[in-house]
Order: sequence, then structure tokens, then C-alpha cells
Amino acid sequence: MDKNTTNHDHPLHRMINRRETRSVKWDGMESLFGVKEAIPLWVADMDFTAPEPVLRAVRDVANHGILGYATPNASFQQSIADWMQKRHGWNVSPEWLVYTPGIVPALNMAVEAFTEPGDHIIIQPPVYGPFHKLASNHGRELVLNPLLHDELHYKMDLAHLEQVAKHEKAKMLVLCSPHNPIGRVWTKEELKSVMEIAARHDLIVISDEIHADLVFKEGLHTPYAMISEEAKMHSIICTAASKTFNIAGLHTSNVVIANEELREKFKKIIEKNALSSMNIFGIAATEAAYREGEPWLSETLEYIHENMVYVTEFIHTHLPELRVKLPDSTYLLWIDFRNLQIPHKELYQFLLHEAGLVFSSGTDFGEHGEGFMRMNVACSRRLLEEAMNKLKIALQSR
Repeated sequence: MDKNTTNHDHPLHRMINRRETRSVKWDGMESLFGVKEAIPLWVADMDFTAPEPVLRAVRDVANHGILGYATPNASFQQSIADWMQKRHGWNVSPEWLVYTPGIVPALNMAVEAFTEPGDHIIIQPPVYGPFHKLASNHGRELVLNPLLHDELHYKMDLAHLEQVAKHEKAKMLVLCSPHNPIGRVWTKEELKSVMEIAARHDLIVISDEIHADLVFKEGLHTPYAMISEEAKMHSIICTAASKTFNIAGLHTSNVVIANEELREKFKKIIEKNALSSMNIFGIAATEAAYREGEPWLSETLEYIHENMVYVTEFIHTHLPELRVKLPDSTYLLWIDFRNLQIPHKELYQFLLHEAGLVFSSGTDFGEHGEGFMRMNVACSRRLLEEAMNKLKIALQSR
């Protein structure tokens, strides 16, 4: 399909009413932002139905009629390993897998398992909001290793990472790979440099790879644990089908820990926090997604990429004072509003009340996101077109 052509017959183009469905993205706007009729472009879930095999698996569980306690079986575990091998060329043994109700709980439990009060936790802002709370949640000290950027091309500041990693209290680097909100997929060379720094200074690397399947070029993403034996044995890799197949509400995540000693430490913290139970629907949905969801994913990624192209070209043509770059991954755009020279809080309120658009505020990702907004484009093109026209009218009339 021509990138400038809107295919209104595309199955994903269908607008599904999510109001009054207990959706955080849609029904949470009124309580959180004081608006009800705005277009929500913030929370990172999709306005698309999950793959039919996933819905069928969930129905099968419900139709059985008994919704008791659930446990992962061999078929479920193997489906995860098979997906990692097929999608990323990553050989994951089922015994390496540990399950949590989400990536954010996994990150917090990793901090508790592998660091002590007062230890330094390194993150790379602008980065996913919950990363910023990992240290304070557990009496640790947060250390920032901000990303460098030139004309919206971001890269790691490896020299600065080396400096902060040298500190005797530095114990952990929390990596976002692919990176949220900027959408970078780190190269093998960049990840190798991270591994070398971590090895020199005895850092454990926690890699949040929840967006790993949402990459627009096949083979671009490399799981951190594949970089070397050193990386594999000194890392915790956090994965899930939730972002990939739009099943975040089922709260099922897969943490890959090859090192048995680290794995047992992590399991003890899960037990301590009473978080070892699994969602019976999440188990069924994850297995169905990994076994039968790839055709849906391919189609959805194509549609999302077309939406990305539409928004970036709209901005370049109609709103040249804004800046945006196509990302390598995710369904999120990182838009630079700084040329408007509007204070950030005032800018957010303007977009909310004058344009009627709910973005994720750039400052949700740390102070390095000031003047930026994160935009979720995993929605119908018709909704996206309405949003962009509302943005254009609001900015032209200010």
C-alpha cells in the first residue's frame, strides 16, 4: 500500500469503542486529567483486538468454567523458548524461565534480590517512568547516565557510563532495550560496550526487552544475553507477550535468567513478596500468542509503521516547528515541541484542553524529557487523522 494512502478497508482500521470497558487509556482520562472527550494517545496499549487464536484460548478457559489456581506447564514453557529461538535466534532453556505478573514487578524484585540499601542503580534517561522509582522504592540511590542526542538521534554516553560504573556502590544497570520512549534498538556494538563496562565493574544488567518483538526490521534487535557468555550469566532479561499481542491486562511476564544462582535468588524474592501465582488466562493467552500469533503481528507491525510514517510526514508538512523521527521499534513516537518555547506544564495543558489530546508527558520519563511528548500510534488511522488535525488547528490558532 502507498504510504500516503489511507486504507479504510483494512481490518485494523476499524474503530472499536473502548469507553466504559474499564480501560485505563480511555476511561482513566477523566479521573487523571479531568477530561472525558479527548483523544487518548498516552498509555502504551493498542486499540486493536488481540489475535483470534489468543481470544479463542481465553474463551476455552472461560468455557471450562473452573477458574482456579494455575501453574505453567511444559507446553507453555516450550512455547516461550520456541518463540525466542524463531523470532530472535536466541536459545532459551525452559528451566531459565521465571514468571512474574509484569515487567515492573520483575524490575523491582530484581533490585531487591541483587542489591543492598545504599547501592547505586544506573538508568539511562529519558526512560520509562517506573525506572526512576526503582531506587527510592528500596532505599537505593538512583544514578543517571543520560542518553546523548543530536537532531533526535539518541545514543548511549558510554564514557559517562564507565565513570558512574566505577563507583564502589554501583551494582546494577537497568537497560531499556529497545528503548522506551525514543524507540532506539541498540546495536550489537553498543550492547557489547555495555557488557564490557558491566564486566569490568561487576554490574548486573537488568534488560527490559518488552518491546523486542515490535521492531520494524527483522533481526535488528539482539537480546542482551546473546552478546556473550559474560552477558548471559550476569543479566536478567525481562520479556512478555503483553505489548506484542496487546494482552497487558492478563499480567503475565517471562523473566529469563540463565545463571542458576541468580535465578534462585530471584525466586526467593518472588516467594517473599507472595507474587508466585499466575493468571490462568495469561498462561493460555501467552502460549496461543507465541504459537499462532505471528501472522497477526506481521500485519499489525505493517499497519503501525504506516501510521508512524503518516504522523511524521504530517508533522514535517504541516507542523514544521515540531520535530520527530521514525523509531526503530515500538508503536510510540517521541515528539519534540521545544521550538514552540512554551513551558512544559503549560504546553501539556494546552495540548490537553485546546487540542483535546492526551499524550504521555515527556517529563514522565525524567527531566531530560522536558519539551517532549510521547505519542501512541497503535490506533485506527481515522482516529489518528482526527488527532493530527486537532493538533494542527490548535497550534495554528494559538
